[in-house]
Amino acid sequence: MLILLPPSEGKSAPRRGKPLDLAALDFAALTEPRERILDALVGLCEGDPDVAAKTLGIGSTQLDLVALNRSLRTSATARADQVYSGVLYDALDVATLSTAARRRATARLAVTSSLFGLVRPSDRIPAYRLSGDASLPGLGPVAGVWREHLGAVATAAVGRGLLVDLRSGMYGAFWKPTPDVKVATVRVLHEHQGQRKVVSHFNKATKGRIVRALLESGADPRTPAKLADALRDLGWTVEVDGGRLDVVVSEV
Repeated sequence: MLILLPPSEGKSAPRRGKPLDLAALDFAALTEPRERILDALVGLCEGDPDVAAKTLGIGSTQLDLVALNRSLRTSATARADQVYSGVLYDALDVATLSTAARRRATARLAVTSSLFGLVRPSDRIPAYRLSGDASLPGLGPVAGVWREHLGAVATAAVGRGLLVDLRSGMYGAFWKPTPDVKVATVRVLHEHQGQRKVVSHFNKATKGRIVRALLESGADPRTPAKLADALRDLGWTVEVDGGRLDVVVSEV
């Protein structure tokens, strides 16, 4: 099973740690496009900071994020599961998983990244700012770069198992699984007074809790239907429509 997570816009900048070593990251086949995107991003941010901010969709009061990108090659790094923050990652809370569940997280989780393509929780990365819809000078849209490279790598990582795709639409555009890949997508619906709707904040939090529960349980379902069964065993209300699972919650 491969559980594919979105990144977080917010990141916790490491205070100490070795600088970035692209060759040490998992998914070694992505090193070349990682280098190209890193070069383009650092080069942009070494120029006029206002131009860089506008290109990256950063407000004029957030020029510190341009400076953050400018020093990516020398900045301290930490485990990706410590760098990515936000609602989903707070709910997942990898640091407090059991030892066995943390081992499963290392083997079964991957984060979709506009800078690195895919990263494992244990990969050491710096904090950065690059949205999935960004377009870099001389390179074009980062999503287009990753569409050329992620398919073979992600498909190999899934193998004969199940891809649990929790990416948002923006990062889903980086790679579309081929029909031979078994895929389960998960949507969280809040039911209140007979009506259901998606609430972004609680959608992310519930997905984090779902991933945490799967890792702790050790469940390794091979089909969307088996994933639904595993989640029901863990106490969730789940409805299945082909490869899509709707997890219905009444409390958020």
